Amino acid sequence: MKMVGAVWGAIALIAGTLSAAVAASPFAQETGATSVPYGWVDFCNRYAGECDGPVLAPSPVTLTAATLRDLEQVDRSVNASVQSITDMEHWGVVDRWDYPLDGKGDCEDYVLLKRKVLISHGLPRQALLVTVVKDRAGEGHAVLTVKTTKADFILDNMNDKILRWDETGYRFVKRQSQEDQNLWVAIGAPQSEPLFTAR
Repeated sequence: MKMVGAVWGAIALIAGTLSAAVAASPFAQETGATSVPYGWVDFCNRYAGECDGPVLAPSPVTLTAATLRDLEQVDRSVNASVQSITDMEHWGVVDRWDYPLDGKGDCEDYVLLKRKVLISHGLPRQALLVTVVKDRAGEGHAVLTVKTTKADFILDNMNDKILRWDETGYRFVKRQSQEDQNLWVAIGAPQSEPLFTAR
């Protein structure tokens, strides 16, 4: 019995060490292809041409003071301009990804708008990745990952401060592939699909 306890203790120690090593990395670790969120597929079907485009080589953003200022300005501006509302309140459905054209939306709507604005500012599409996470309460949430030469940074409607991915306190689930925006990759251990809540 003591031997079994020792073995489990060793496994827990190794798992904790590996988790800490992954969390300490400036870049989130992709673990392979995964399912595409229904919300993205539905968004692409409703916005003809928005999800088209060739497969592209990864192109991280070169992080400079000017680029960081631009990211912060877009993040704060979108966060301030959109009223947070659930999809059920807004559309009468559980999950709908959309541009917040009427000034209302939930987490993924903030993400889509930030992504669109940053692409219009000249940042490469393949560095701006829609990302699904679990928040501290275990609820599903969407954020925008900005892949830079220094680290993966997160733009979040819950926080005007741009943080490195491993500083957010979130559990990362999946995000768009850098090469193909219509393919998605898992981050960390596989997890069940979260239900989006108002953010």
